[in-house]
Order: sequence, then C-alpha cells, then structure tokens
Amino acid sequence: MEPTRPYVRHHYRVPLDVQYPVMFSDAETIAEGKVMNLTVFGCAIECVGAAPQRATLRIRLILPDQAQSLPVEEAEVRWVQGNRIGLQFHKVERAADFRLHGFVWDRMVERLRMITQEGFSIS
Repeated sequence: MEPTRPYVRHHYRVPLDVQYPVMFSDAETIAEGKVMNLTVFGCAIECVGAAPQRATLRIRLILPDQAQSLPVEEAEVRWVQGNRIGLQFHKVERAADFRLHGFVWDRMVERLRMITQEGFSIS
C-alpha cells in the first residue's frame, strides 16, 4: 500500500479578510459572487447557484488596486462545495497577469511585514 502524502500548497494564497466582488459568465449565465481566496493560478468564489464542475467561465475580479476590473478570459471550475466553487485560471491576458501577480505579491509582502512585526512585539 502506498503511503499517503500530506497536501501542500505550492503557491501563496491570499487570505482575504475583505472579500472582493467578482462577476463571471459562461455561454448561458452571468452571475456575481465574492472571492474567498486568491492565487496567481486561481481562486475560490462564494456565489448563489454554483457553476457545474469542469465548466469554463470568463471572470472579472474587482480588486481594490485599480478602478478597472481584472479580466480572466478562461477559468475552469475545478471543484464545487455547496455555494463555493474553486477556479483554475487557464487564460489571462499579459497585462492582467502582471497586475494579478503584483496584487498577490503586495498582499504577501504586507502579510510578511505583519507577521514580522507581531513576532518582534511578543516578548
């Protein structure tokens, strides 16, 4: 019997204290939700009426770094749990990809600073 391996995430996941709005659509539906967490490769969304697993969606993330939404041309629904769906990004325009990477990087640096400051203030 093969031993089980622990689940390890390979990319930083932005834990969102403030959930950001998202709009998504497929060939038949347009819907809204809230991004629950975000990486440069995907996100989890909470929404009413989840899309079916393996569906391909177009999404627009409403992030606080700019007034314009961040478009993801193609995202695959990888999992569905109740009113939450997990998306994997497959096609993101170059400018949007740079912006997404910058946004995630900035949140990671903010989190690291906060953890570092908390670590120094505990004595």
